[in-house]
Amino acid sequence: MLTGAAAGAIAPMIGLPPFHAIAAESTNSHGLSVFGDLKYPRDFKHFDYLNPAAPKGGSFVFAAPNWYYNQNAYTFNTLNGFTFRGDAPPRIELCFDTLMAAASDEPSSVYGLVAESVAVSEDGNTYVFRLRDDAKFNDGSALTADDVVFSFQTLKEKGHPDISQSIRDMVSVTATNPREVTVVFSGKQNRKVPLIVASTLPIFSKAYYAGRDFEASTMDPPLGSGPYRVGKISPGRSIEYERIADYWGRDLPVAVGAYNFDRIRVEFYQDDEVQFQAFAKGELLFREEVSSKTWATGYDFPAARDGRVQKPSFAAERRPDMYGWFFNLRRAKFADPRTRQAIGMALDFPWTNKNLFFGLYVRATSFFAMSDFAASGLPGPDELALLEPFRDQLPAEVFGTAVMPPEADGSGRDRKLLRQAATLLADAGWQRKGNDLVNASGETLTLEFLIQSQAFERVLSPLIANLKAIGVNASMRMVDAAQYQSRKNSFDFDIMAHRIMFDATPIDGIEQIFGSASADLPSGSNLAGLKNPVVDALVAKAANVRDRAELETLMRSLDRVLRSLHIWFPAWLSTAHRVAIWDMFGWPATKPDYGFSPETTWWQDDAKAAAIGKAG
Repeated sequence: MLTGAAAGAIAPMIGLPPFHAIAAESTNSHGLSVFGDLKYPRDFKHFDYLNPAAPKGGSFVFAAPNWYYNQNAYTFNTLNGFTFRGDAPPRIELCFDTLMAAASDEPSSVYGLVAESVAVSEDGNTYVFRLRDDAKFNDGSALTADDVVFSFQTLKEKGHPDISQSIRDMVSVTATNPREVTVVFSGKQNRKVPLIVASTLPIFSKAYYAGRDFEASTMDPPLGSGPYRVGKISPGRSIEYERIADYWGRDLPVAVGAYNFDRIRVEFYQDDEVQFQAFAKGELLFREEVSSKTWATGYDFPAARDGRVQKPSFAAERRPDMYGWFFNLRRAKFADPRTRQAIGMALDFPWTNKNLFFGLYVRATSFFAMSDFAASGLPGPDELALLEPFRDQLPAEVFGTAVMPPEADGSGRDRKLLRQAATLLADAGWQRKGNDLVNASGETLTLEFLIQSQAFERVLSPLIANLKAIGVNASMRMVDAAQYQSRKNSFDFDIMAHRIMFDATPIDGIEQIFGSASADLPSGSNLAGLKNPVVDALVAKAANVRDRAELETLMRSLDRVLRSLHIWFPAWLSTAHRVAIWDMFGWPATKPDYGFSPETTWWQDDAKAAAIGKAG
């Protein structure tokens, strides 16, 4: 996800296979998969979506379009990217290796990186990782089992909440010998947790952190074992990651064809227009465009007109995508779902898409859009089997056609819909007093949209006008990046936009995003503060799924419930990446279905760079 969340197989039922990540072989497998066989055999040479002949060199300069944990795309004040404190720069994870590496062309499979093999116990609760003999940190020191043990224990105790929560069912990590690590799980973990441990937990040097505070906010460059190290930095403005030419893992199958740029530089901008102008001048070389208006009308500068800047097309990932405006359910005024539903009805998406978005978007309808996990139509027998036990706790809508956002008439102010919204507000106890709505206690219904980009002003203005027309005292407040992140972390907002692109197998993270236990966790992923026992029960069932078909049933059922609760009103999505580049790059012929990471998979084409004056 645009965040780095992950979550928590139970003992097998009689006659069924163990609920754990499946190794390709019974012992000493080169990889792990959630539900079945691995695509790549033990002797594979490289991932199909990478170019093993890609040249090394050049620079990739961009403003990060996604980030994880405590990272911030607008500023940074620490190089510690795995704790709660401070704002870290995106891509700091490039400095660290993990036990295994994920493949982006198959859902939820990982292959050996620091670990050359893994053996899984019959009950699925013990994983023994055999480390490669030549694994080392970037100062030349050996990477040993003790380093892995230190790293995993430290992250469980002191790591960012999205990390520590995801591995809470990891009960022990021990070094059997210098090259072997045994990880034991509680038996309550879902299938994905072992893959999370194997492929997302960075490995730190135990010796480096002796005498250092792991949780400290620090600008000291960290010691890692990954393909890059921290180079030039300008705090809050830019950071450069330098490729390590003799990176110990450069010839491993998971790395061949990757990490081609000598320098990856991330630039930071408080204002998107300033960022755009930097791209137009060639100070940035890659831009993923977030503004439909800019995409449609802004690329008329000299370099775009003469062809030095291109707009290649790349399909969106086949991963569930959640994007909407989330209500803060911790605030009493939003307690009644009819209030929330009414507010969402004020958005005329057809008008907005035509007049403001240049027809470039589709309306989001599901918490798991763009995937097979989105509910549609009436629930089937398999979904009903999950939902029926909770019928008396659920809105009737759950058992009908999946809840959809209302279709406005495209006029900009659909009077029929606004009348329906006003009725819902009255039913929820809000009565008109002058131009405002008040409740029985005389409190006015106010609503503030928290934003950090001027791009939202033109979108929200007509929505706010519609809300005011039905008595909702709506406004928007734009704050700087630091304030925005701080208020998000402390849940100091009425409503704010939130987007998460889930993993292809989203059994990890859904508990943090929707579960009651994380609703009041500072900086946690449950932005809405949802506390619902049915949601908790469905999320818990993720631990028991045995195959993808069963997961699809579970997620569609969860989607139906979430949509009926109106904890958001859905926003809009694009079916492709809107990418603009200075025409100096090459990329693999096939884009993987489950990932898009140009900074680690593309390369500089020196002939193209020279042709547009960007050589060197």
